[in-house]
Amino acid sequence: MSFDLPALGYGYDALEPFVDTTTMTIHHTKHHATYINNVNNVLAGENGAPIKGMSLEAMQRSIASLPANIQTPIRNSGGGHYNHTMFWTLMAKPGSCNSAPHGDLKGAIDGNFGSVEAMQKEFNAAAAARFGSGWAWVCVGDDKKLFISSTPNQDNPLMAGIAEKPGTPILGLDVWEHAYYLKYQNRRPEYINAFWNVVNWDKVVENYDAAVKGGAPVMDVPLK
Repeated sequence: MSFDLPALGYGYDALEPFVDTTTMTIHHTKHHATYINNVNNVLAGENGAPIKGMSLEAMQRSIASLPANIQTPIRNSGGGHYNHTMFWTLMAKPGSCNSAPHGDLKGAIDGNFGSVEAMQKEFNAAAAARFGSGWAWVCVGDDKKLFISSTPNQDNPLMAGIAEKPGTPILGLDVWEHAYYLKYQNRRPEYINAFWNVVNWDKVVENYDAAVKGGAPVMDVPLK
């Protein structure tokens, strides 16, 4: 078993002008592909037995208990593979999906944050404040309530025992510089604001509905 690069559900230019074509191409075919290659190298290596046959989701949930000799590469590259596989599904060409949360998710946002605008403001602040590289997240906690968090590097909220506040992510934003620097340079807050124009709220709703039932984000993780 080895992992393969997932296809995008849209063209590399579909998110223009908010996410530029060159960044999308490099981000997907180079950065994400490197994380996958690194995980596959661990799987194929002499120390890969503890993760053979394990799903990508299960790897995230097991990071804290993995053997020390593979924990760091699986945390970094396995996390990178999971986070990016999810990230691509969370965006869509403007106009191709609902442009705002709906259904039970809309009610949960209003109940937990007061309004969509208040949620976005808290999310933007978390994404902007993440020092160095990392991610910002909207998550469902064990109490089924929504919360916002951020994680460093390629960590994510599924990594119990590592994440400061574990939970099930339903929406995430990559704030590594490779995700935005070609277009936005040092203007991370501008990139964060632009992200809301390409959010695939239908997928976020699907993730929320799965999470409150105890499931994980809905996405295809191809194998080869």
